[in-house]
Amino acid sequence: MNPSLEISNLSLLLSTSLLILAIFVDYKEQLGLGKDIIIAGIRAVVQLFLIGYILGYVFQLNYDWLTLIMVLFIVFNASYNAHKNAGQIDHSFRTSFIAIASGTAIALIIFVLSHTIKWTPNQIVPVTGMIASNAMTAIGVTYRSLSSQFNDKRQQVLEKLTLGATPKQSAMNIVRESIQTGMSPSISRTKTVGLVSLPGMMSGLMFAGIDPVQAIRYQIVIMFMLISVTAISSFIASYLAYQSFYNKLDQLTI
Repeated sequence: MNPSLEISNLSLLLSTSLLILAIFVDYKEQLGLGKDIIIAGIRAVVQLFLIGYILGYVFQLNYDWLTLIMVLFIVFNASYNAHKNAGQIDHSFRTSFIAIASGTAIALIIFVLSHTIKWTPNQIVPVTGMIASNAMTAIGVTYRSLSSQFNDKRQQVLEKLTLGATPKQSAMNIVRESIQTGMSPSISRTKTVGLVSLPGMMSGLMFAGIDPVQAIRYQIVIMFMLISVTAISSFIASYLAYQSFYNKLDQLTI
């Protein structure tokens, strides 16, 4: 490793001052987030060191079945965290898992078959993490949009049902807007990439000494993949989740 890129224990310790600044803002404005900031910081350190040692072991073994287990582990955790933002939506973990797993599987299959990446843990696991985390965020936004719009447009939905519309017909505009909302962050990031932000993957590859043109090619592939995955995940989650707002008699439950 390049010595200039090494971070000493003292540097790592001093970086906590950034966390202290966030806690100060919370205290000054009485946001009530201080406890969450501290817990998030501690969890981040513990989880990152733990997963770092695990990944080092997995990368060394390089077993196909172990790679698959890591993929499922990432998808499971992303689904669980998306499920926690679901509110009143029923079967949200199952919905989240189906949506994230579908988007992840499609992206990985295309990547492997096109020889963009190989089925090795040091390539599959990081890419899966990027896919699942973006899908998780998109689904969380989608869930919040669904809940908000069903509450805001309750009267419109009831009128459509009264006129004989099916639950799907009465909810279609809400579903479409929720998919748009879920996809928007990825589209916005893609529009501003290179102008506002320098993506982590491209920067990491360049730090590692990879030719900048190749690093850019990989980043283009990743950005296109993220739009696709958020589209697939938001689409599946919306169409499965909207049904939670109706009972077996096709009546609105909110």
